[in-house]
Amino acid sequence: MSIFGLNEYKRGRDDSGSHVRYQYTAKNLEGKIFRGTAMASNYDALYRQLRGQGLYLQNATLVEEKRGKKFTDKELSVFCQELSNLLGAGVNLVRALTILTQEDLPQRQIMVYENILNEVRAGTSLSAAMERQEVFPDLMLGMIRSAEGNGNLDGVAAQLASHYTREHRIKQQIRSAMTYPCILAVLALLALTAIFTFILPEFEDLFDGMETLPAFTVVLMAVSDFLVSRWYVALGGIVLVAVLVRILLCVPALCLRVDKWKIKTRFLGIGKLTSAMCTARFARTICSLYSCGMPLVAALQTARGTVGNRYLANQFDGVAAKVCGGETLSGSLMGVDGLQRKLCGAVQVGEETGRLDNMLSFIADVIEYDSGEASKRLLTFLEPMMILVMSLVVGVIMIGVMYPIISSYGAIGGIGY
Repeated sequence: MSIFGLNEYKRGRDDSGSHVRYQYTAKNLEGKIFRGTAMASNYDALYRQLRGQGLYLQNATLVEEKRGKKFTDKELSVFCQELSNLLGAGVNLVRALTILTQEDLPQRQIMVYENILNEVRAGTSLSAAMERQEVFPDLMLGMIRSAEGNGNLDGVAAQLASHYTREHRIKQQIRSAMTYPCILAVLALLALTAIFTFILPEFEDLFDGMETLPAFTVVLMAVSDFLVSRWYVALGGIVLVAVLVRILLCVPALCLRVDKWKIKTRFLGIGKLTSAMCTARFARTICSLYSCGMPLVAALQTARGTVGNRYLANQFDGVAAKVCGGETLSGSLMGVDGLQRKLCGAVQVGEETGRLDNMLSFIADVIEYDSGEASKRLLTFLEPMMILVMSLVVGVIMIGVMYPIISSYGAIGGIGY
């Protein structure tokens, strides 16, 4: 057996029980070579693991695993639903995770489930094993951690499945609703590109024979000539603007101002719609966390990251501080700029009746319905408005082209007369 490098050996040893992936080469007693990958807590554990399979380790190297992107709402929903079903049927956690790793899923998910399974087998809690994968949201980790404390893991997993199913459905509805406006926008851009690069150049010879042209027509022909002869510059400019916008949107101060504008603006009802969606998401999250036994202050700290708006999220630190100081949740939420006031009223009723989780669930349903109706009204108004704007732009361009032609014909007719 070859000597394992000292530095790599130290990197591979993990006294906490966390497993890492090795790529190994081994031989059996007949001298046949086997190559593959395996999860182990350190090099010695990998050696013992292969010896149990009748193999003798020759060498091994650590595989640097890249953390994937966060799981989607659909993936989270499927994971929680299957985990809830298996645990509810009396299957223990290790067996449930083993079944999940054997399903027909993308390799990315299978690797995550295998890592969780290996860490749970080594004695790590489920929440800690999930947190190390860096693909699960804080809301899920917080609720799983609370469930481990009160022994209601299958029930909490069912709540999480319902939550992420609802989130996935809402996002799919938004994507479906925005499909038609996006198609209109693309068609409008293609139509303008065709007008400037194919149609307007056909009039260039005709306009060259005219003594004077209106200023607007001159500008149109200059833009057309630029797009035809310097199209690469225009394309580079578009890419540069897109990159700059992306960079600027990563600046925290600017993101905060944009999120505040989304809440405060009255343009097309965007402010009310954003406020309703954020309020419903906050109410739903607090309801899920509170009903699974998480303390209210901890629930507030977790829920602030799921609101989806930094301007609102930054205000929840003050809410948590007021609640810690003995103030009611309803009174603390009254000071949050951007939350719908009906949420505070529902929370107050829930506090007075001792049914806070029920009232939060009820008001979340009401606000989600209101936000759905508001989004439908917005899209109903947006679609004809985009068609009207496109028609106006094309009409103005056509007027700019046809006006000098009509004027020249009129001048010729006046001379003949």
